[in-house]
Amino acid sequence: MTEQTATVGNWNLPNVLTGVRILLVPVFGFALLHEGGDSILWRCLATAVFAVAMVTDKIDGDIARSRGLVTNFGKIADPIADKAMTGMAFVGFVSSPYAAIALLCLGGFAHQTLSVTVITMSSDLFKRNEVATVAGMAGTCGNGGVLVFSLIIGALVAAIGYTPFFVCLGVLDLIGALILWTLVREPNAARRS
Repeated sequence: MTEQTATVGNWNLPNVLTGVRILLVPVFGFALLHEGGDSILWRCLATAVFAVAMVTDKIDGDIARSRGLVTNFGKIADPIADKAMTGMAFVGFVSSPYAAIALLCLGGFAHQTLSVTVITMSSDLFKRNEVATVAGMAGTCGNGGVLVFSLIIGALVAAIGYTPFFVCLGVLDLIGALILWTLVREPNAARRS
């Protein structure tokens, strides 16, 4: 790793573009599902938002690699933004509870894969004697969150339907990305602060 990439902070153009893409997920979800998803105008707006998000995905990766602005946050947040946006796009195809359940299973698999990636990052970000503590705390908090999330969302889906739930998924990804952006630091940058 060069000295330049070791001192790169999380607040850089590629990461801001990734953040904008994450912010576009709820906007895209609203436009996609507005008026029951039957409005041509809202569907066209949703398509435009999706296109802007995908263009920023290409641009942020190119800038990060060409200018040496690759960060641990970017490595995490970029796939989150991609999965959140494409996951929300799949929601537009939902016309039955069975399709919704299948998409939830696919989304759950994607989020589980991402969580394993985040947990294994502890070996890159923490000292050898802290890794087990960090991984254990992450697993405990993650499982507690799954329990609470499942209970609350299960009750809400039964009461108000699937659409708010899918929009909520986009917002939760946004909150998770903001927390990661705040907490994840490059190892060398953390020691200098």
